[in-house]
Amino acid sequence: MKVRPLHDRILVKRINQEEKTKGGLYIPSTAQEKPQEAEVVAVGNGVVLDDGSVRKLEVKKGDRVLFGKYSGTEIKLDGDEHIILKEEDILAILG
Repeated sequence: MKVRPLHDRILVKRINQEEKTKGGLYIPSTAQEKPQEAEVVAVGNGVVLDDGSVRKLEVKKGDRVLFGKYSGTEIKLDGDEHIILKEEDILAILG
């Protein structure tokens, strides 16, 4: 299914976290926190400013980003979990 977020919204998919600690211990899935790192799947056209012009978003498809723990709205598309965020919910772009 093709999805294009509106305005300053961004569709991301979480990047799976390691199931093993640096010390070599395995963490059961019930004890793991949801990762706050994701890959951008799709972006909207941009923010509509007061004067009517549109400012493009700073993130683009394929970027890896960090977002706030309780940010966005979780949705399922074709059986996969995704999150729709506003641009302001993104904390950093990983390079």
